[in-house]
Amino acid sequence: QVQLVESGGGLVQTGGSLRLSCAASGRTFSTFSTYVMGWFRQAPGKEREFVAAISASGGSTKYADSVKGRSTISRDNTKNTVSLQMNSLKPEDTAVYYCAGYSGSLFTSRVAYWGQGTQVTVSS
Repeated sequence: QVQLVESGGGLVQTGGSLRLSCAASGRTFSTFSTYVMGWFRQAPGKEREFVAAISASGGSTKYADSVKGRSTISRDNTKNTVSLQMNSLKPEDTAVYYCAGYSGSLFTSRVAYWGQGTQVTVSS
């Protein structure tokens, strides 16, 4: 059984910060350090969109233009966790944020696993 459990969402004012965390467990993620991990988000009435991804080793990252410069994705392969630090939050960042486990070690791998999501609400 594979589990991705997010935490850290909540209500924050414009300009504030939040740190989302995701804990991975299960047989697949016994080799957590071999998988690309990422974050996606879905706002009401919109499609789920890519936010950020981090390579298996943590040495390379990718960001959506909408969060670049305001967010930092990181991972701890000793704890099987991946985090997303979000700063200078805007109302348009309001969404359910999903942790994503890719199917391999390349950024071109598909997303194979999803967390249940955590709500982030940014008030104006």
